[in-house]
Amino acid sequence: MSGKFIHHVFFWLKEPVTDDVRASFEAALRELVTIEVIIDYHLGRPAATNREVIDSSYSYSLLTIFESKADHDIYQTHPKHLRFIEECNDLWERVVVYDSENI
Repeated sequence: MSGKFIHHVFFWLKEPVTDDVRASFEAALRELVTIEVIIDYHLGRPAATNREVIDSSYSYSLLTIFESKADHDIYQTHPKHLRFIEECNDLWERVVVYDSENI
């Protein structure tokens, strides 16, 4: 995976997290990952694992893979990404992002 750029986002949704909130947020995530510069992605919730090093306090995770940082930069200003932030930012109380490049 030479040159790939990874963008991993963790979301903590505001309580209460109802079925309607989940459905709305998941639909928004599915629309977000249709942005054409994303070459692969994973949408997830915390796994049922329990070890001291695991942080499962988040509600959702979004992992996106890009060919390059330049493609990631296109994603950041893409209208679908901006719409996702505008329409969903009232659903979360915290967001943490980890970006990485291949070594």
